[in-house]
Amino acid sequence: MNPEVISSKDNPLFKELRLLQASGSKGQKARLASGHALLEGIHLIQTWAGDPALKTLLTSEHGLMNSEITEVVAHHLEVCPDTKIYLLDSKLWDLLSDLVNAPHLAGLFSLPKSVFQPESASTLSGDVLILDRIQDAGNVGSILRTAAAAGFTQVLALSGTAHLWSSKVLRAAMGAHRLLDLYEGWSNQQMLSAVEAPLLATSADGQSDLYEMNGVLQKPIAWVMGSEGQGVSEEILAQAQTISIPIDPRVESLNVSAAAAICLFETLRIRRS
Repeated sequence: MNPEVISSKDNPLFKELRLLQASGSKGQKARLASGHALLEGIHLIQTWAGDPALKTLLTSEHGLMNSEITEVVAHHLEVCPDTKIYLLDSKLWDLLSDLVNAPHLAGLFSLPKSVFQPESASTLSGDVLILDRIQDAGNVGSILRTAAAAGFTQVLALSGTAHLWSSKVLRAAMGAHRLLDLYEGWSNQQMLSAVEAPLLATSADGQSDLYEMNGVLQKPIAWVMGSEGQGVSEEILAQAQTISIPIDPRVESLNVSAAAAICLFETLRIRRS
C-alpha cells in the first residue's frame, strides 16, 4: 500500500467528496455527474469490500491504527489491487464527515448503470416496492433496509424521492443497497408501463384491510409507499387497490418507514404460512 496524502481542503478530490455529500438536488447532480457515491464508515466499506466498483479508499494515519480498518483495506486490496488509497489529514475528517467520533474510513463507489438508464428495465416482473416522492433520506434508507430483510429485492424510486445513493440514505440502509436492484428517477407513466404485478397502495382510508389480504399477498405484488406529507399520488391511486393498516383512531397516521415494514413483513408472514 502506497497511499497519497491529502492535507488541504482545496485538494480537487476533497472538493469532489464534499460535493458528493451535499443534500438535495446539489448532491444528486454531483453524484450523477461524477458517476460516484461516497460510502462512509467501516460497515459500508465491509459490505462492498472486494467489489471492483469500490475504486478508491480514504482513511487517515489515525484510521490506520484501527485494526478493523487495516483488515478491511487489506482484504479489498487483495481482491482489487488497483484500488487507489488516500490518507486524509485528520483535521479534514471533521469537514468531510458529520459522523461524530466515527472511524476514519470512506470510499468512492461507481454507481450502477441503472441509475443512469431508467428505461433499461422495460418490464419489472415479480414483487416490487415503489417509493412515491418520499423525501426524508432516513425514511428512504430505513425502507431499503426493511425491503432487503423482507426479500423485496426490486425497489423503484419515482421522481421526487430522495436520491438512493446519497450519503444519508446509504448510512440509514446499512448496506442494503448491495442486496437490491434499484431503479430511480422514473415517472409515474414509466412505472405503470413497466410493473407487471398489481399495485397495492397504502392509504389511511383504503378500500381493503391489510390483515384481510391473504389471497392477494400470496401472489407477486407491487407495494406503493407515498410521500410523508401527501401520501400516494392521485394518478397512482387511480390504478391501485388501496390498503389501510388498522391503527388506533386517536393516532392520525404512521411514519412511512413503519408502514412499509408492516406491509412487507405481513406479506412475508402470509407467504410463510
